Amino acid sequence: MNKYKIPYLPLSYDLETKAVLKQLNQANKRLAELKGVALTIPNENILVSTLTLQEAKDSSEVENIVTTQDDLYQGAAESLSDFVANAATKEVLNYREALQHGFHLVKNKGVLTSSVIKEIQKILEHNSAGFRSVPGTALKRSDGKTVYTPPQDKQTILELMDNLDRFINDERVSDLDPLVKLAIIHHQFESIHPFYDGNGRTGRIICVLYLVLTGCLDLPILYLSRYITHNKGEYYRLIQAIRDNNENNAEEWEAWILFMLKGVEDTAIETTRLVKGISKLMTEFKAILRPKFGKQYRHELLNNLFFHPYTKVEFLEKELMVSRPTATRYLNALVGTGLLDKITIGRTHYYMNIPLMNLFLSVSDSHSANEVLPIESVSEII
Repeated sequence: MNKYKIPYLPLSYDLETKAVLKQLNQANKRLAELKGVALTIPNENILVSTLTLQEAKDSSEVENIVTTQDDLYQGAAESLSDFVANAATKEVLNYREALQHGFHLVKNKGVLTSSVIKEIQKILEHNSAGFRSVPGTALKRSDGKTVYTPPQDKQTILELMDNLDRFINDERVSDLDPLVKLAIIHHQFESIHPFYDGNGRTGRIICVLYLVLTGCLDLPILYLSRYITHNKGEYYRLIQAIRDNNENNAEEWEAWILFMLKGVEDTAIETTRLVKGISKLMTEFKAILRPKFGKQYRHELLNNLFFHPYTKVEFLEKELMVSRPTATRYLNALVGTGLLDKITIGRTHYYMNIPLMNLFLSVSDSHSANEVLPIESVSEII
């Protein structure tokens, strides 16, 4: 196995080949459609809340952190200190928190720097270790074979991350299309592997946030992790192909970029369908709620039911500023319409948005993830 010498960016290859430009056109077209469709949801917080939770679930599943939809939304309806969640659910909810925090930082600061990336990883892993400073990290398969050894000394890691920082934030460094840069950024970050833990999930958050940073999306709602989950074997094979052919790998870079562009196209199509589905459901709910409650109808009620797929009486009390009996009456009336299902866990009553949950379940692809996991059944030996 050749030792991969991570290049400094920008790369010297002509990366916008004819094949790349053709696929790039399709990816940008679908991404623009998604950006426009997202505007049909009047309250952007609904999409940020529900879709980032789905992204968190998909991204965590890349690393075999699997949780059910029910556990996920019940956990999201509680604080982690109050909810007795399993470890997988906590990991996923930590991911959502990290993604949303990163989104607010990028929107407020207008940059996606190493300091922002560190904050994201800190929330993911609940530690402040920062970039690796002790040698010994290696990515190994379950059979013990080393697949890849990232940079070992702290100075090299800092220099490479500083270079990546400039490539991400300084448009003067490269005039490549943002989606081509996205593919390069993702590969570079995963190869630097700057943290002791959480590199995969942090890298996937960077992808989503880079789309927001460059204006390709207004909200972090692209389901890129679902595509990676369903194409694990090819994803890791293409990443490693660039590392293995260290001296002359223009073709490998092209193949990797095409893979990522196809991922943007496919997941933009799927997410557009999902957003349209949410918009349609909200319209249908409104058509039922308005005559059901008459003058007592509040638009905040509709927002609540879609912001919290598992809602509670306490949420309505706070968000509609009504009494507990009134909030309870609202929710029980909706159970009577069949729009909500009431479930009780311990002493807590949850009201589940059945059509919305069915919509989420419908986007689950029937294809199982590839069995061959060249890297991600990896243990990081420090």
